[in-house]
Amino acid sequence: MKITKVGTQPSAKGPEDWFTGAVRIDPLFDANDARRGASANVTFEPGARTAWHTHPLGQTLIITAGSGWVQREGGPIEEIYPAMLFGLSRMKSIGMALPQQTA
Repeated sequence: MKITKVGTQPSAKGPEDWFTGAVRIDPLFDANDARRGASANVTFEPGARTAWHTHPLGQTLIITAGSGWVQREGGPIEEIYPAMLFGLSRMKSIGMALPQQTA
């Protein structure tokens, strides 16, 4: 068993080819032999957003603070806010923090 305390891994600035605006990525765990996916706490400053992108294994968003929008290609814009669990399939999607809040 490996125990890693939150905050013991360095934060990183969201890469400019993935995000527009100020985004911080705090890694939680990496993929390994026991699990195919990694996890991170991603913080969007007001108005920051992702580029349109896909996740080969799908993606699960757990909204812990702030609010924002998410959209699947061809679908409606949906508001997201704390206490929501939002599963995305492998289809193309985009996410954005609302302009006045941190998400």
